[in-house]
Amino acid sequence: MVKKISKPAAGATGARKSAKGAGADFAGLNTSKLAASVKGSAQQIWLAGMGAYAKAQEEGGKVFDTLVKEGMSLQKKTQGLAEDKIAEVTGKMSAMAGTVTAKAGQNWDKLESIFEQRTAKAMNKLGVPTAKDVQALTARVDELAAAVAKLSKSAGKAAAPAAKRARKTAA
Repeated sequence: MVKKISKPAAGATGARKSAKGAGADFAGLNTSKLAASVKGSAQQIWLAGMGAYAKAQEEGGKVFDTLVKEGMSLQKKTQGLAEDKIAEVTGKMSAMAGTVTAKAGQNWDKLESIFEQRTAKAMNKLGVPTAKDVQALTARVDELAAAVAKLSKSAGKAAAPAAKRARKTAA
């Protein structure tokens, strides 16, 4: 159901118009106060920004110097830690290198021993005397030389009186 609204009375329309007119005057008054308030706030914001800028310029150098000092301190700490880590890694690598060198030396010694054994075996098959054989022969020759020298001296002593007799008879 739709209800019809009746037309307002003539006096009511006039009251509405007068309220609109009063609101327009009231709104105009509020608009100028609002604009002045916004203008004042904008001015304060501008001045606060200028003050912050001036403060930053004043203390900017101090802050920069402080940041540089903190950066240098941090760099020294990290450099010290890095040097410690490098020293630790270097020590580990040196230990590993020593272990590898020792193992390589042991393997080289084994290889050398195997080579010597095989070479000696091949030379023995060919009839080449070993170092021990040569030493034994040298010792035997020395013994024989000493025995010959001893025999030569004793033979020389026995031959000396016979030579004297032969000279006497010849003379």
